[in-house]
Amino acid sequence: MTREEKSRAITEITDLLSQNEIIYLTDISGLNSTETSNLRRLCFKSGVKLEVMKNTLLEKAMTDLDKDFGGLLETLKGNTSVMLSDVGNAPAKVIKDFRKKSDRPILKGAIIKNDIYLGDEKLELLFSIKSKEELIGEIILLLQSPVKNVISALKSSSSKLSGIIQALSNREEKSINKEASVEEPTDEASAKDDSEETNKKEN
Repeated sequence: MTREEKSRAITEITDLLSQNEIIYLTDISGLNSTETSNLRRLCFKSGVKLEVMKNTLLEKAMTDLDKDFGGLLETLKGNTSVMLSDVGNAPAKVIKDFRKKSDRPILKGAIIKNDIYLGDEKLELLFSIKSKEELIGEIILLLQSPVKNVISALKSSSSKLSGIIQALSNREEKSINKEASVEEPTDEASAKDDSEETNKKEN
């Protein structure tokens, strides 16, 4: 690589790092071409960008940036692949998912905004970090929960009240029908009364 090519590569890496607040450094050594392709495919599906970089170029780019990468610079040994994402825990999810069938990638470290995480033992912590969307979703669920309970109670009360009103209406209707049947004489009774009245007149 010529000096000009190195300078161009460092500029590209610098731009890439400056445009992302979520950066994971990993080791994917030992993966064959098929496994690497599968990892790239999983990264793509998860919205994670995977880039294999030379340590010297990456270190120069990180040093040139006006940002404190802390102990991450010390991890730039051996194989280094960079994972970039807009979601803090997305690369961690990819790593955990892929490691169900492999012992790679190994987490070297990560920086999320200004928080630095060093070592593979921090993977679980990174995995548990809630994304902005997840936090908003949980807040919405918490806010909606009491409302749902109130609406459910109102629907239940409304149903019960409707049942009571219907029962009272049915009982009132039955009562009216009963009174009507008592007050109104039947045709047979009316005929009998007329017959008795006729007999009295003849006598």
